[in-house]
Order: sequence, then structure tokens, then C-alpha cells
Amino acid sequence: MPTPSSTSDVVVVGGGIVGLAVAWRAATAGLSVTVLDPAPGDGATHAAAGMLAAVSEADFGERELARLNLASAARWPAFAADLAVATGHDVPLLRAGSLAVAYDADDLALLRRVLALHREWGLASAEVPVADARRREPYLGPRLAGAAVVEGDLAVNPRATHAALAHALGDAVVRRTAVRLERDAAGRAVAVHDDAGSRHAAGAVVLATGAGTTSALLDGVPEVRVPVRPVKGVTLRLDAGPELPLEHVVRGTVQGRPVYVVPRGAGTGAGPGSGPGHREIVVGATSEERPDDRRAEAGGVFALLRDARALVPGIDEAALVDVTPRARPATPDNLPLVGATAVPGLLAAVGHGRNGVLLAPLTADAVVAALTGAPPPDDTHDALAAADPRRFAPATTEGALP
Repeated sequence: MPTPSSTSDVVVVGGGIVGLAVAWRAATAGLSVTVLDPAPGDGATHAAAGMLAAVSEADFGERELARLNLASAARWPAFAADLAVATGHDVPLLRAGSLAVAYDADDLALLRRVLALHREWGLASAEVPVADARRREPYLGPRLAGAAVVEGDLAVNPRATHAALAHALGDAVVRRTAVRLERDAAGRAVAVHDDAGSRHAAGAVVLATGAGTTSALLDGVPEVRVPVRPVKGVTLRLDAGPELPLEHVVRGTVQGRPVYVVPRGAGTGAGPGSGPGHREIVVGATSEERPDDRRAEAGGVFALLRDARALVPGIDEAALVDVTPRARPATPDNLPLVGATAVPGLLAAVGHGRNGVLLAPLTADAVVAALTGAPPPDDTHDALAAADPRRFAPATTEGALP
């Protein structure tokens, strides 16, 4: 059955955690909203582990991204609290921090290089003796060469957060694919057409699409370039019993290979035999320049489990209940595209790569500020300037950045 045509202040194309965060904050600002997505939350959001690790994620050559991540991480507690009040859905944050561990001497050398970068940038992380790390998290493996703590890192359950956002938005989420952007005679974006033939008129359109889903929509819009490519990753979800009550995110390298182990709170386990004391544990870190084929290769799953158990051997006893391959939408410079484009009425909230969950609150605040004419979020002007979507616009396009 065709969906009815609609008129809203804002049409958001894309129903992952970023798109729904933008839509929800827009709605709370008093704007009417429509979200178009045939399968909301089934892309990168469905695979994400939910680390809100602005410090741990800081890497060489990505200072502007680190600034964005720090600003957004600081917004997460209020974002989660507001969402819980609005929906009655608890959005708990894991607040114990992260442990960064190194498996061998070469891994420790890399860890110390990263810690030196953190000191240079004024980020709070500190190397600690392995014995100290093991006192904090007794389930660490017996063979570790070094460790560090990042007290300020948080973590959240992206699937639960997405479900709360979807509940808050209700019927505003329309399960249809956006196929065409409509512009008026002056070139302004005024509507989006879906695959059922319905027209969704809007005062503004926000692109919050995933990897490989934007190009068709921007056919005939030469002023806007969104160079987003798929970077495939796989996450594993385990159901761990009461004998493995992990409390910290454990991140590390095992002979140069990155891996992370992210626990949820007690009662979050799933699968046959799961009980009240069980908890979900997410394992991940794969990153491949490959399309979103939704396939998980056996070797990749084996490698993740092998490296994760080197850091936390107790996961051997956990049940493997979910394997999720998805592609993240990444840009050439690893910075997202957030804000107004060269087309009036068309805004972007795309290309967040591995940081979509982390950057959702800041992206939402920045886009809603642009929609309402408010100033950008405090203390983020310079960082958001680096995420300006017009940096990739054709050089000859009017309105492109110099």
C-alpha cells in the first residue's frame, strides 16, 4: 500500500542512530519531523558496540576528529537522561572506564606511543602496572605486557538506544526508501519522494544515510558531493553467565591486531539458557575496505575470538549468540559531514565511520542549530568547521569552500 504524502518541517533520510537522534532533537525543538528508512537501525547501528571512547579513539593524524568526539562524549550523559525521561526507556551508561592492554612487547611499544600522543593533546590516560589493571578487572588474561586506564570513557547499548529513539518518534518513522530529492525553481530542496510514489514535502531535508545509499538520491544535484565509502566490520555478541561479571571495556592489541571486549550490565544476556545474572558482551574491531555484503567469514570470526580470549580468557565459557557484519560509512579524511550543504534546505549528517554512536548527540545538536538558526553548540565551532560538508563540493560550485 502506498504511503500517504506528507508535509513536515524536516525530512530526515536515514533511520540509524544518527538520523533518529537528529529527528528526536528536532522534534523536541518544536519541529515536525518525518524519517524515511526501509529498515531503521539495521545498518552500522545494528553492529555497533557502543563505546563512547573519545580518548581511547584518539589516533595519529585525527586531532579534529578527537575534538569532535570529546565534545560529543560530554553530551552523552544528558542525552541519555533526556531520552529516558521522554520515553521511559532506560539508557544506561557503562561508567567504569576503559582498560587499554598490550599483549606483547611490540604491542606495549604501540600503546606507549598512543599514550604519548594523549599527553601531547592533553587527554586523560595513564599507564599502570599490569597488576593494577588486573585488580580493576580480575578477568584479564595471565599474559599481558602492559596496561593503561582511561577513566572517562563510557559505553552504551546502541540497539537499546535506537529502540528508545524509535519509540520517542513513533509514527514519524516511515519505512520507505527515499529515491529522489525535489528542488524548486530557485534550487532549494523542498521534498523527498519515496519508493511507494509518495511525496514528503519539507522545509529542510537532512541526509543521514549509511554507506552506499546516497548517490542515487543526489543524482541531478551536482553542487553536493558526499564521498562516503563502506568500511566493513564484524561484531560478535556473547551471552556470559554470572561467573564473568566484567565491569570495564577492555581494548587492546594482540600482536598488532586491535580487538575490544565491551560488557553490558547484568540482565542483558540473550539466547537459550540466559538468566537474570547473564550479560551481553560484544567483541569486535575488524575493519575492511569492502562492500556491505552482510557476510561474516569464518576466519574473521575465529580471529576475533582468538584475540579477545587472549585478553579475557573467560569468554571461552560464553555462548556465541550473534554475528553481525555491517559496513560503516566513512569519508576520505575520516571526519563526518555535518551541517548545511551548498544546496539551500539540504543538510548532511553522514560519514561518521566508526564513531556514529559516539557522535550522535553532537551531530543532532549541530544540525538542529542549523535548522532553527541558533548558534552552533558551545565550544565546538572550530571542530564543526572541519566537518563542513562543503569541503568536498566541486571547486566550481557556487558556495563551495575556498
